[in-house]
Amino acid sequence: MTEGCTGCRNGDGFGAPFSMAFQPIVDVVGGRVFAHEALVRGPEGQSAGSVLSNVSAENRYAFDQQCRVKAIELAAQLSPPGDVTKLSINFLPNAVYEPRACIRLTLATATRVNFPLDRIIFEFTEDERLDTDHILNILRTYRDIGFLTAIDDFGAGHSGLNLLALFRPDIVKLDMQLIRNIDTDKTKRVIVKHTLAMLADLGIMAVCEGVETLEEYSVLRDLGVSLIQGYLLAKPSFESFGVPTLPDPASSVA
Repeated sequence: MTEGCTGCRNGDGFGAPFSMAFQPIVDVVGGRVFAHEALVRGPEGQSAGSVLSNVSAENRYAFDQQCRVKAIELAAQLSPPGDVTKLSINFLPNAVYEPRACIRLTLATATRVNFPLDRIIFEFTEDERLDTDHILNILRTYRDIGFLTAIDDFGAGHSGLNLLALFRPDIVKLDMQLIRNIDTDKTKRVIVKHTLAMLADLGIMAVCEGVETLEEYSVLRDLGVSLIQGYLLAKPSFESFGVPTLPDPASSVA
C-alpha cells in the first residue's frame, strides 16, 4: 500500500472548509424525489468554484474522501426515519488508488451514521481521459459492495459508448447540453430519443439533467423521460433537501 493510499483512506490533506448543497432528481411520473445529488459548496453556501480552486493533484485524494464523508453525514441528518430516497455522490476516478482500500472511510462513515449502502449512488464524469480498466475496476467493485453506479454528462465524455459496451451502470445522466433548447432543435431530439431507447434496451435508468424551461420539460415527458433534474423543478438547497415543484401538466407545451 502506498503512502498515497493511506492519505486516500483517512481523508487528511485537504484543509479548506466546505459543505454541501443538495439538488433533487425527481421521478416526475411517481411525483416523488428519487435521489438528492450532493454538490460541494463553501462553508456558508459559496459557489463550488470557491472550494474547487483549492483542489490540486496533491490533495484531490483527500478532497474526494472528505466529500463522501460530508455528503453522507449531512444526508443522514436530513433524512426522516424510514426514508428510501437515494443519495448521489460525485467521485473522482483518478482519486481512487485501489477501490476496496479507498472505500473504507466511506463504509465506516455510512455505518457510523446508519446510512444504508443501497441508498448511495456513485456517479462520475468523464471530464478527463481515464484508464478504462481502472474505471471498470472501480465500478465493478462498487456494485459488488452494494452501491448504485452512474455515468454523468453522458454524451460529453471521451468513451461513454465504449464503457457501456463493457459495463452497464445503473443510471446514465444525459449531458445538459443535449437537453438545452431540445424543444427547438430537431437534431437534439433525435439524438436524445435514440439514446433513451438504447438505455431502455440495456435496462439502464436515464436521467435528464439541466432542465430549465417548461418547453424542455414537455419534450422530455413526450419522449417518456421520468427522471428529471434541473432548475425548473428545484435549485440546489444549501445543507437541506429542497422540495421540488412539478410543472402543471395543463401548462405544458405540446
